[in-house]
Formats: sequence, C-alpha cells, structure tokens
Amino acid sequence: MADDHIRYDILAQEALRGVMRKVLAEVARTGLPGNHHFFITFLTGAPGVRISSRLRERYPDQMTIVIQFQYWDLKVTETGFEIGLSFSDIPEKLEIPFSAVRGFYDPSVNFELEFDVRTELADEEAPVAEQQPVVPVPEKKAEGRSKTGKTAGVEAEPAGGKGADVVSLDAFRKK
Repeated sequence: MADDHIRYDILAQEALRGVMRKVLAEVARTGLPGNHHFFITFLTGAPGVRISSRLRERYPDQMTIVIQFQYWDLKVTETGFEIGLSFSDIPEKLEIPFSAVRGFYDPSVNFELEFDVRTELADEEAPVAEQQPVVPVPEKKAEGRSKTGKTAGVEAEPAGGKGADVVSLDAFRKK
C-alpha cells in the first residue's frame, strides 16, 4: 500500500471536529434547539484540559459530560470550549480542547462521532487504548434555565436504549 503523505486520516478527524465546534458554537449563541442534547467524552489528562482537582481525582482517565438541562457560560473557540456544569450540586467550570474529545453523541437524532485522541506520551502510530466512558451522576436532577432562557443541564443516562451508528475512521487507516 502506498504511503499517505497527505494524512487524510488527520484531515478527516479535523473536519469532523469542525462539525462539533460548529454545533457547540450555535448552541452557545442560541441555546439547545428542540430535544437536542449532547454526551461529550474527553480524556481528563489530555493537554489543555482544565477541571477541578476533585473531578480529576474522581475521573483520572476520561469522563463524559451531558449538556442538556443545566449548564451555563458555554464559550466556544477555534481550539476548544468551556462550560459550567454542576456535579453533585457543586458548580464546576471545565475547559476542554477539541483535541481531547473522544466522542460526541446527540441521542435525540442518534448521531455520533468518535475521535482518535493522542496524548503527549503516545507514540504517533500507536492506537489509543479502549476505555469505558464514565457518566457522572448528579445526586439530584436540578432543573434550571441557561442564560439563553432555554432549559439546559446535566442528565445521567442517555434517552432511548438503541445505540447509534458510529462514524469511525479506522476503516480508512493504513494497517
């Protein structure tokens, strides 16, 4: 097989991250439309991730956040996003670079993106180890309004039991 000097795999990952960036930027501007909500899984130890030491101790490898009923101060940049969420009734500010995100899922339309995430210590060609996603479960579900006036927040479990079709780029990688 010929060498891929263009690195289509990296270009495709960047383009798909652009989809997530555009969706989050629109939500930051206008709020969540309809029944849309997001499960975002990210590596907590990835470069640029800023979370409290309490959350880092509880989720040393990765965690999944849910953007649905209660969130605040969602800000999106070219390289990542920051958001306020409540965990066990404790407000937290999280800063997450897009390069740390492993998965983005919108169960309302069964849409899922999966990304390769490289850590500083990972060899460029080494695959990222599979890990089970962790969804932090709030002690009680707090209803609230975001600054946009739309209902928004954190939920523990996905709505609906059927899994999504996963978009994975592994099929296109050199073996």
